[in-house]
Amino acid sequence: MSRINQLRRYKKHLEERYRSLVETANDYKYEDECKSDRSAFKAMKILEKLNRIKYLDEDMSNPVV
Repeated sequence: MSRINQLRRYKKHLEERYRSLVETANDYKYEDECKSDRSAFKAMKILEKLNRIKYLDEDMSNPVV
């Protein structure tokens, strides 16, 4: 069970980081396009990780009996 809890904690951390990066990208959209693009790119990379974790979380929560 500790692996499942660890996975969910990591998922929560990534979600918070993703929200922060998207907010930063939107804040700098008109001021500094380079910062905005960099934040958006990092957010996309984190979204990929979130999708992988979502798949693993669904797989682990539905055990085969």
